[in-house]
Amino acid sequence: MSDSVHAAARQGFEKQAAAYARGRPDYPGALGGWLRDALGLGPGRVVADVGAGTGKFTPLLAATGADVIAVEPVDAMRAQITATQPAVRALPGTADALPLADAALDAIVCAQAFHWFATRAALDEFARVLKAGGRLGLVWNVRDESVDWVAELTRIVIPHEGDAPRFYKGSWRQAFPHAAFRPLHESVFEYVHEGPPQQVIVDRFMSVSFIAALPADEQAGVRAQIEDLITTHPALRGREMLRFPYHTRAFVAVRH
Repeated sequence: MSDSVHAAARQGFEKQAAAYARGRPDYPGALGGWLRDALGLGPGRVVADVGAGTGKFTPLLAATGADVIAVEPVDAMRAQITATQPAVRALPGTADALPLADAALDAIVCAQAFHWFATRAALDEFARVLKAGGRLGLVWNVRDESVDWVAELTRIVIPHEGDAPRFYKGSWRQAFPHAAFRPLHESVFEYVHEGPPQQVIVDRFMSVSFIAALPADEQAGVRAQIEDLITTHPALRGREMLRFPYHTRAFVAVRH
């Protein structure tokens, strides 16, 4: 695996690929219209899902009728795509060294990933493989921390994040403006991840890269705090199913 992959991603995602696949939320159905309208996806188009992870986003891309290529450097994550979505071509590679020809793509999408590789070099590489007029889409599910127990979960994990890139830090924006791309335009969608607490909270947070990369005893301490919150918070205690609220933020930039 390339040294350009951050250690937290390299170690954490390799260890917890299965938990990531179980616990990470999907995406709002409304993104289907955004993919068609803002990114121009449809039959005859070719799109790369860069930093595809376990392939959480690839079904939305495939549903547009476009030809989908998933690029993911972590072997264990990429294996999840191969196992569950055999129609998707899954390739090893990094954002700054894509295994694709010049002007091969109509679009690139980075879902829950761009903050890991938000560099000028990555945007240079995206510009290389995109056709003129091609689209770059950046998507994040962002926890709704106006809900008190969601904010409390963030408080539990934040002390362990170290220098791991995060969407909320905003450092990903420093890669823009870029000469090859027009300005970013943002759309926001509401989304709720519904399921049992083990899935939507425990698996979700234990699959966070910097938590998954912790030594076993520290991971156990984080898990204990999360499970204590689930058993004691009035909105969570005794619930078999939970609704975890998110804002899905989607950005598009057009290649000149």
